[in-house]
Amino acid sequence: MSVYFESLGRGPDLVLLHGWAMNGTVWQPVAEQLAEDYCVHVVDLPGHGKSPATGPLTLDDMVAAVDAAFPWPVHVVGWSLGGAVGTRWALAQPDKIRSLTLVASSPCFMQRADWPHAMAEATLGQFAESLAADWRGTLKRFISLQAMGDAQARAVTRTLADDLFLHGEPALGALAEGLDILRDTDLRTEMARLVLPVLLQYGDKDTLTPVAAAHWLADALPLAQCHIHAGAAHAPFLSHRDEFIAVQKAFLAGA
Repeated sequence: MSVYFESLGRGPDLVLLHGWAMNGTVWQPVAEQLAEDYCVHVVDLPGHGKSPATGPLTLDDMVAAVDAAFPWPVHVVGWSLGGAVGTRWALAQPDKIRSLTLVASSPCFMQRADWPHAMAEATLGQFAESLAADWRGTLKRFISLQAMGDAQARAVTRTLADDLFLHGEPALGALAEGLDILRDTDLRTEMARLVLPVLLQYGDKDTLTPVAAAHWLADALPLAQCHIHAGAAHAPFLSHRDEFIAVQKAFLAGA
């Protein structure tokens, strides 16, 4: 299993990982500005965009595919599902990941008895059930949830919708397996092993990854910095781009 990626800029290597159902094009405006100082690699995760899934997908399969594409030390920025990939990658290859930025991501995406800072099990179950019947409608609803509550909700929704199919339609099987990954992933007990610079960029209006998850991570991670974007929902790199990039560049300069 291999991944498609596009590279731009020169400097230290920086890998950008997108969220569920999207593709690397969602990062384009951010990538162009980060490329002023870095060699930015914009990835399509397996089963998304131009990266085919050649078999059933698991989180470890995604990590292995991305790891094989970058056999040298890199900084990693992961949004939502991409953050889980980045986290697992850093846990598996601690000498390879120079820094990790988690954007609206979580060590555990579904609520559990001891973890209220996530999506309800029923919400994820409804997405899984509706995916087979109306996958396009399901993706539109998911985009709406990502923008809900954001001060720039209309602009964020429009951008995500415009980018959704720029690298082709996602594989339905990969979408379903991606939801399984979101449902089953629970990395909470492993987070303390991430002894590397970590930046947390989250929105205080996020209904999918509540800001309480960011605060939990800030306490759990030994070398974490946390920035909360006021008025942002699940995609602060779109709704608060200038602030997001300024915070990201300052972090990377010291990482």
